[in-house]
Amino acid sequence: MTTNTENQSNSLDMVKWGVAALLVAAAVIGNQFYTDANVVARVAGVIIAFAIAGIIALQTVKGKQAQSFAREAQIEVRKVVWPTRQEALNTTFIVLAATAVMALILWGLDAVLLRVVNLITGV
Repeated sequence: MTTNTENQSNSLDMVKWGVAALLVAAAVIGNQFYTDANVVARVAGVIIAFAIAGIIALQTVKGKQAQSFAREAQIEVRKVVWPTRQEALNTTFIVLAATAVMALILWGLDAVLLRVVNLITGV
């Protein structure tokens, strides 16, 4: 009995995804087709079509999983201790200094290797 319910749910999800895809395609094609129409009306139509497609997609199993994941991610983001402005600036300067030092080291190594190759090849 659960197999029959799963098959019905899966086929209904496929229909929902198809309708959502058709709405997105209709929005894109309609936007291209009505290029001479009012821009505000076209943008509103595209936004409405995408919103309806998103609502339909959220009604599927994968959509509900994605919505649950987004909620959990939002909860986790609230738990993050963000650095202060001063900490962010200090870290940025440290990264810039380390990058500059590495660039100088690589530049010097490249110059040395170039001279070694020139000595070997006689160029």
